[in-house]
Amino acid sequence: MNKLASILTGSLGRRFKSESLVLGGIGVLLGGLSGAGVWLFKRLIDLASLGAVQGLGGFLGHFGTWTLFLVPVIGGLIVGLLMHFFVGEERHHGVAGVMEAVALAGGRLRYRRAPVKVMAAALSIGAGASVGPEDPSVQIGANLGSMFGQGLHLSDDGVRALVAAGAAAGIAAAFNAPIAGVFFSLELILGELSGSSLSVVVLAAVISAVVTQALSGPQPAFAVPAYQFKSAAELPLYLGLGVLAGPVAALYTRALYAAQDVFHSWSAPRWIKPSAAGLIVGVVGLFLPQIQGVGYDTIGKILNAQPFGLTLLLALLVAKLLMTAVSIGGGFPGGVFAPSIFLGAALGGAYGLVAGQLLPGLSLTPQAFAMVGMAAVLAGTVHAPLTAIILLFEMTNDYRIILPLMLAVMVSLVLSQVLERYSVYGLGLARKGVQLERGRDVRVLEGITVGEVMQHDATSLHESDTLQAAADLLIQSRHHGLPVLNDAGDLVGIITLQDLDRAHADGGFQTKTAGDVATRELVVAYPDETMDLALQRMSLRDLGRVPVVDRGKPRQLLGMLRRTDIVRAYDLALTRRVMTRHRAQQIRLGTYSGVTVEELRIEAGSPCAGKPVKAIAWPSDSILVTLRRGRQVIIPHGDTVLEAGDVLVLAAEGEARDQVRRLCQAPEKHGKD
Repeated sequence: MNKLASILTGSLGRRFKSESLVLGGIGVLLGGLSGAGVWLFKRLIDLASLGAVQGLGGFLGHFGTWTLFLVPVIGGLIVGLLMHFFVGEERHHGVAGVMEAVALAGGRLRYRRAPVKVMAAALSIGAGASVGPEDPSVQIGANLGSMFGQGLHLSDDGVRALVAAGAAAGIAAAFNAPIAGVFFSLELILGELSGSSLSVVVLAAVISAVVTQALSGPQPAFAVPAYQFKSAAELPLYLGLGVLAGPVAALYTRALYAAQDVFHSWSAPRWIKPSAAGLIVGVVGLFLPQIQGVGYDTIGKILNAQPFGLTLLLALLVAKLLMTAVSIGGGFPGGVFAPSIFLGAALGGAYGLVAGQLLPGLSLTPQAFAMVGMAAVLAGTVHAPLTAIILLFEMTNDYRIILPLMLAVMVSLVLSQVLERYSVYGLGLARKGVQLERGRDVRVLEGITVGEVMQHDATSLHESDTLQAAADLLIQSRHHGLPVLNDAGDLVGIITLQDLDRAHADGGFQTKTAGDVATRELVVAYPDETMDLALQRMSLRDLGRVPVVDRGKPRQLLGMLRRTDIVRAYDLALTRRVMTRHRAQQIRLGTYSGVTVEELRIEAGSPCAGKPVKAIAWPSDSILVTLRRGRQVIIPHGDTVLEAGDVLVLAAEGEARDQVRRLCQAPEKHGKD
């Protein structure tokens, strides 16, 4: 037995070392190809911009400058047709799709679609859509990494490492910032610091930066002036900037998905929607042309003290936020990373102007606030503070910026997370039922919040109630403890059976009130925190129940969390875990098959409810893969009877997909469709 174990261990060790060497070699190649690919992508953007501005724009200009709004419209039409016929529907685009593939599909991406998506992104930016180049840059590197990993039949961990390395190389090439690329990959793609992955990620980012600097020079994506930090008295002002940046980032995140919902609800053909979005962007661009395209030129002007007044900066802030949401929601492929930097520059520049006017004695430089604002809004948007800090630090190469930068970034991050739990990428995943923590699907109770399982209608006592009344209510409610409120309705304590026993033993049962014997040093829970955190807090004191209160009003009772709720939370968490794993299988299937794989819930009264699979006229271009019934995943056969509430996973294309949807819908919805 020992000899067999020795042989197996040696075999596994040789395999691990062999794959590590392969990853190292591919990391060098991946970094070089990613750097060259992003450089070509930038040249493609230049070419698209030249054709749109001088070619199409020059032609339209003969009919009057007002006709220039048609440039994004025509560009949107071309992009829509490309995406419709050569890419098709996607669950997520850009970084969110890469994150999902790494967490749930072993890093396997549909890399064959990447060239068309990159071309469509270049056309989008060239035509004036308000999107950024970093998502396509990440896709270039990530898809190359996935292609190498799948082609060499590496393990899931090996493919994930190469996808993360490609993403790091893409960011390194996009911003000429290799360290920021590494942290971007670790914070957002992998979500963890792993020795085996770190080496190939760093290697790819460094090689990508070397290639980028050889082709384009050592300068960053846009010119950054020398930073000026004159005294510690300026630090409170940067804190104020962070307070503003957090809400802006949260609003930006929500606006992106609100626009997607609006365009998704529009029944027009998918390929026409980018053109409609281009119409809106084009009209706004007639008045504020700075919001079109990547916006790096405008950022550079804001940072280098070009004449931008307060009104113009605020107008650019609002217009860029809205037009980016319209562009992404309408179907223009591109990034949300660069627009968030634009928002930060406009916000910081405006804030610096106001601060300079209010505090002339400090001789403030608005450009410094614009620089810090860029990182603050970026961190609040992507929830990657180290990436934001390192990115700006690499661009300035000035250590003096670190203190105000870290302060503003962390304040912005905290506030944005309070206002919007998920990052701009995480929200898209969460809306599809995928909740990731540190690049993996969440642990069992990490995905359940206290507010989902707590008892909202908590029976309570008044502090003036007699102990006999308290005992009667405890018996009636069948609880071992109840919250105690004062005249104002504020939570002042909690009374348990043990408290009543002690009062009876002390001889004060007839004279004391609930407020006299209640425990006033409370352990509480909050509705927005996860169950695992609340459970840890309860376990430290061996508590069977805790009151749930508002974070902002710690005496406002919202409900009670009891041990019975923990059992319910665990059951809910297990159900979600099954759903997540089921969805992972769905994503893998879609990756391998190359067709659209989606989930459909069978509605009561639908044509297939209550019938066996073999009795249903399924379209010929569809395959029923699995079905989920509660926490049970079933491989269906001909005699499997479908029930209302079952969730089907199907692979289907085109008209077949619509036919299957009608089979699963209640009859009254068919007319609406």
